Amino acid sequence: MSENKIGMIAAVAVALGAIVGAGIFVLSGTVIAIAGAYAIPAFLIVGLVALSVALNFGVLGRIMPNAKGAAYSYVYSAFGSELGFITGILLYFSFATAISVVALGFGATLASMLGGAMAHFAVAFSILLIIALGIINLRGIRNAARTDTALVMIKVAILTVFIAFAFLFAIGPGHHSAHNFSRPSEGSLVGDVLEASIAIFFAYTGFQTVSTFTSRVEGGAGNAAEAIMIAVISSIVLYVLVIVSLIFLMPASSYSITANPLTSALSAAHAPGWLFVLVGIGALIATASATLAMMLAASRVMYQISTDGLLPGIFRKYDREKDVAFNGIIASMLIGILMLFAGNVYTIAAISNFGLLFSYIISILALMHFHKHGKTTEAKPRYYPYLQVITIIALMAFIYGLPHEAFVINVIIVISLIVIYYALREVEDKKVIRVRLFR
Repeated sequence: MSENKIGMIAAVAVALGAIVGAGIFVLSGTVIAIAGAYAIPAFLIVGLVALSVALNFGVLGRIMPNAKGAAYSYVYSAFGSELGFITGILLYFSFATAISVVALGFGATLASMLGGAMAHFAVAFSILLIIALGIINLRGIRNAARTDTALVMIKVAILTVFIAFAFLFAIGPGHHSAHNFSRPSEGSLVGDVLEASIAIFFAYTGFQTVSTFTSRVEGGAGNAAEAIMIAVISSIVLYVLVIVSLIFLMPASSYSITANPLTSALSAAHAPGWLFVLVGIGALIATASATLAMMLAASRVMYQISTDGLLPGIFRKYDREKDVAFNGIIASMLIGILMLFAGNVYTIAAISNFGLLFSYIISILALMHFHKHGKTTEAKPRYYPYLQVITIIALMAFIYGLPHEAFVINVIIVISLIVIYYALREVEDKKVIRVRLFR
């Protein structure tokens, strides 16, 4: 294996590292608080949408195996710099904001485990994590992938122990866990899925990180696509089992928007002390692993945008030996630290989701563009165009379900990006390109 190549297991680990993080250890309780027992079909439905997006990204990866910018690269190639610029900055901001979300989960968990006066140092712990993982990323992609592989194996093992305890608890004498699934509220499945989709979709979307280093995966785009699929399918199974386990341990109606739902469920079930410690360690590992993967993805997207001339040349500093976008990592660390002060975990996750959802919609349109122009002969999209159209509709529904504040903030960002782009074009005195939309 060449120095910069990473194997299939490491690629799956990076994807799972980004997926299995704050979403399940921090936001799962929020999902149950919103949707009750409907959280189970909600995780399954949103997971299937994520799987459909992953299928399309697998095809895009085969079309453009050397792309480092994930969705940005696909959109830039298909539609040019205008839409590419907007998509790229939104995607980068989503990844950089996601760093804050998962780091906050780490800080809150560590502060809670230490207790006492340490409870006030959650943000400080988050900052230290971002700095430490930034240093690991600066050492090179293979070192980052190796670290992620070890972290993923540990946290999946811990979640397996948690699930086993919950199922043994449910079948134990005197326990009537079936009653925990009752939902006294008047919510509907569709309404609850849309409302809960903010937290759920954030939990799934880490698979796009693999798209930023497809060319570095042994076996190329085919193995990278397979790694994405394995990661998404594994996460669907794991997430549904964890949600079922949480409701086994504590009634769905008892959950609230809290940063430590697994610990709350274990308390309700009077679990042994060693399991609290183990789950706490799992939460720390999961959030650290996801932070590492998001930082890697953000830096590579920024590097690619700069390489295409849409960001200043300072972000093109690149260590080819280590396969590291040096200044991209530094910038992502700084933004991740600043965004820690933007609000609570749910709000920051909602802000992050807009850019991800937008990038997925435009990426699927890019795939349809490539198919129309005969560039998908080597990797044909499945169930074309029905699956693509249905996926776009589902993603638009998730955007509709965004909180008002997050939606307004992101609309302002989009408008600002359009103004900035055309202001820069005017400064450079670029030729205006006129396209006839109707013939």
